[in-house]
Amino acid sequence: MSKLLRFALLLGLCALAMPAVAANEDYWQKVGQALGKEGNQQPGQAYRVALPRTDLHVTLDGVALKPGFALGGWLAFAAMNDNAMVMGDLVLTQDEIAPVMKKFEQGGIEITALHNHLLRAEPMTLYMHVLGHGDPVKLAQALHAGLALSKTPLQAAAQPAAAPPAIDFDTGAVDKAMGYKGKNSGGIYQFTISRAKPVTEDGMEIPAAMGSAIGINFQPTGGGKAAITGDFVLTDKEVNPVIKALEAGGIEITALHSHMLTDQPRLFFMHFRANDDAAKLAHGLRGALDHIDVKKTS
Repeated sequence: MSKLLRFALLLGLCALAMPAVAANEDYWQKVGQALGKEGNQQPGQAYRVALPRTDLHVTLDGVALKPGFALGGWLAFAAMNDNAMVMGDLVLTQDEIAPVMKKFEQGGIEITALHNHLLRAEPMTLYMHVLGHGDPVKLAQALHAGLALSKTPLQAAAQPAAAPPAIDFDTGAVDKAMGYKGKNSGGIYQFTISRAKPVTEDGMEIPAAMGSAIGINFQPTGGGKAAITGDFVLTDKEVNPVIKALEAGGIEITALHSHMLTDQPRLFFMHFRANDDAAKLAHGLRGALDHIDVKKTS
């Protein structure tokens, strides 16, 4: 058999092995249309739709929170056999919780968690984690029906500026202290750090874009300072060492809970905040990361 023929057969086998949803590039566009807002293909074959609460004006200890800092809801779809799985983290106000939850349940969307991420924020926001399996367009329609009962903006976001707002603290010093390279996303300096070993839910490996990675955000507050928030993704043995490390770094723990129901390994999500010198906080965060089994930088 010629090399060319063997290569053609290999391509054919790969195409047969690929779920129909993932193989059809136009299909995700239909999902976005059904949801009411289109997203982007992410690493790990996830289709992620950002749902920031740009309609809310939330303050915490005198700091106005940018949507990308702590109000960034999202939904992410991934092919699963011949159908899809959807997971998400939605930012809702207190009066939106009951009607949205009821509509999701009626549409076959599971609620896997409901909790706070922040303390002392005004107005208070809550975070609803969701899970669904099935035809991705039908899942998107059910999610749209629930979100329509909230004020979550579903229209397309305005085109971003050619360059994001400048970060007014020393990002090089923060990167060095963290041991990872951050990125400027709309004026928020963000880190996404994956765990060293795969995380699964219902037997499917969950990519970082679907909520399996540690997320850390720095929002500049002037004079080299930054407000920080995010969540550490932890096993049971990592929880208390991380609490001690964060407290030693002057970082407040604001929530500890689960996001998923059947995750393996069983994971706990620890949320935090502080507002201080950015490099100092980065050293405190690094101290916590040293207690977590995370992927190392190359």
